[in-house]
Amino acid sequence: MQPSPAEIARTLAAGHLPAVAHIACRPGPTPVRHVTDAQGRVLLLVPSEGTLTGALRPQDGNDDTALVLDIRDVPPMATSPSLGRIWVSGWAAKLEGDDARAAALDYADTDACGDLLDIGESQDLYRMEVAEVRWERSEKLVEIDPDDYAEATPDPLRAVEFDLIADLADHHMSEMSDYVRRQLGKDARPGDEPKVVRMDRYGFLVRMGGRSARLAFPRPVTDRHDLAHLLHPILCRRCCDSSAA
Repeated sequence: MQPSPAEIARTLAAGHLPAVAHIACRPGPTPVRHVTDAQGRVLLLVPSEGTLTGALRPQDGNDDTALVLDIRDVPPMATSPSLGRIWVSGWAAKLEGDDARAAALDYADTDACGDLLDIGESQDLYRMEVAEVRWERSEKLVEIDPDDYAEATPDPLRAVEFDLIADLADHHMSEMSDYVRRQLGKDARPGDEPKVVRMDRYGFLVRMGGRSARLAFPRPVTDRHDLAHLLHPILCRRCCDSSAA
């Protein structure tokens, strides 16, 4: 299995990557801090004073502002392929009172930054209702149904993908190489030195010279600890063989 377009969009939009906002009737783009809540709605953390606040102020007769959030993937390694780029379109409105406090807790689930303590003073929170999601990769544009986007969940390994790949390269290169060769079977070539270049809940992508291959986990993983449990038989074969004996 591989991540669906909706899952990739939710992963890119989650808040671990930099984003810029294209705001209706305003010059731009403008860098913006954001996360998404459990429903995929975008939460924007904005200084109370400044050009971004002015740009998000609704025009007369409206209570929200149209904008497009533009987010590009940042691959974990120089040799890693990019997941592409997404555009999330919708309307953002400033949150007040209980709504702002509840949204601050949602924001903290992804980014527990100190500025959340200043909401209502030097910081404001805006929530964007998502109306359209587009995903671009390899010059192909995919329209994603907003309901599919809302029902999908971000990849649980994305925030630690670099650390996981670096740990495999630094401490488990030979074990991973042996495992990849076993999985590839007759497709493995002499001299192949497989390197993991991307990882997600469904499996990982390895690169061998000019070739690449995707290897799936037996099941989707739920978090980093679940991944460690799943990889233990691969990385510690001698331990497992000894216990089985």
